Amino acid sequence: MGYGFLDVAVTPSVRAVQAAMGSDHLWRDFEGQREFDRFTATEVAFIAQCDTFYMATVSETGWPYVQHRGGPPGFLKVVDDQTLAFADYRGNRQYLSVGNLAADDRVSLILVDYAARKRLKILGHAEAVPLEADPELTAKVVDPDYRDRTERILRLRLKAFDRNCPKYITARFTETEIEQARTQLTTSKGTI
Repeated sequence: MGYGFLDVAVTPSVRAVQAAMGSDHLWRDFEGQREFDRFTATEVAFIAQCDTFYMATVSETGWPYVQHRGGPPGFLKVVDDQTLAFADYRGNRQYLSVGNLAADDRVSLILVDYAARKRLKILGHAEAVPLEADPELTAKVVDPDYRDRTERILRLRLKAFDRNCPKYITARFTETEIEQARTQLTTSKGTI
């Protein structure tokens, strides 16, 4: 049976370290099917509430580059059960991620819900899509009221995903989450 994410991420050197650390037996005969090559309703809901994620690409010289992406909750769109897309807004104009994707389309995303202490890891192949190349996708992804100028759409085709345990995720809350909690306390208990 496949493990999906680990089938992609585990290489001979990773297996060697697992063996050296005594954990190789945990993954050698993993029971169960964990391909995770299609988003389910659980992942769709998780992605829809995210207002931030981290995206890694690799340069032609082999150096990884990790970039933070943020926007209003739901700016990362689930197009279908194997496709994500988001508007690529003008930033500092270094174009490191887009340049890396032109040479190697492999990408890794990490989405974290700090308040709930949950995380989703995604591996896929990404492409830059000009706005005029797919008007339907552009209409679905671009928020016309957002403050920055959209330069392109980044579309990701899912290879595999996995969820992580919350062990080392420190609970953090946005200003909006804190205000909502304060309002609930005020409403239910009177003035704080």
